[in-house]
Amino acid sequence: MKKWLLVPAVSLLALSACGSDENDNSSETVNVDGDEQTEQNTEVDSETEDTEDEAVENEDAASADEGEDEEVEVVYEINPNMWTVEPIEGTDADPEVVLLTIDDAPDKHGVEMAETLKELNAPAIFFVNAHFINTDEKADELKQIHEMGFEIGNHTMSHPNLREISEEEQYNEIVDLNDKIEDIIGERPRFFRAPFGANTDYVKEVVEQEDMTLMNWTYGYDFTEGYMTEEAIADIMVNAPELGNGGNLLMHDREWTNAALEDIVTGLQDKGYDFVDPDQLK
Repeated sequence: MKKWLLVPAVSLLALSACGSDENDNSSETVNVDGDEQTEQNTEVDSETEDTEDEAVENEDAASADEGEDEEVEVVYEINPNMWTVEPIEGTDADPEVVLLTIDDAPDKHGVEMAETLKELNAPAIFFVNAHFINTDEKADELKQIHEMGFEIGNHTMSHPNLREISEEEQYNEIVDLNDKIEDIIGERPRFFRAPFGANTDYVKEVVEQEDMTLMNWTYGYDFTEGYMTEEAIADIMVNAPELGNGGNLLMHDREWTNAALEDIVTGLQDKGYDFVDPDQLK
């Protein structure tokens, strides 16, 4: 599903039958009581309405087809050593970009954060935990986020440290959540991020088997003491010493991050950064 690059639909000119029909009917004999002329006018109006309706339908169909056919070129990949987003060799992708990610969603502010990002035209990945989508209401929130055009990632079923559990449990934490998310939104996640960034060799195998991209981050602060206010998190996310081309920015579904999100996005833009569309990621 194309999310962020919108191509205007080609306008279709509505065809009007009025002019030609009026000319064709100009020589018709008109009854004294005017019935024949009234019938002709009714037929012309009906034909015009049909033609206009058909043109609108054709325009809608063209717009829908254009949206379905449009694909985003994959021009970035994740550096597995630095976790940065880098242009794929041979492409002319802009290196001055960052990737926005939201973990632990949808807890209390996920939908509102998605609405803010949508309004700012800033794509992001929302990494989901199963315990936040276990009710119909919370599953609906996940649907809302997805339907706004955001990528849904896998952040495990119950947010454990994967290095402290068995391989069977690691498998279930990942695959069971993929199944659950697919049941809700109709798509399996393409990205996986381990809680605490704690991956294992077996996790990497499962992620590869599930055809996902392993994800970590370059910096994040909103879970750290001293940055749990709107002002503090807005400042550090824009002015962090780690900020640079291809930054993989970690944020969470938290009250202070939600409040600061617009300032974070606009602050990064003011510094010259654009935002990576997850569809552009390999």
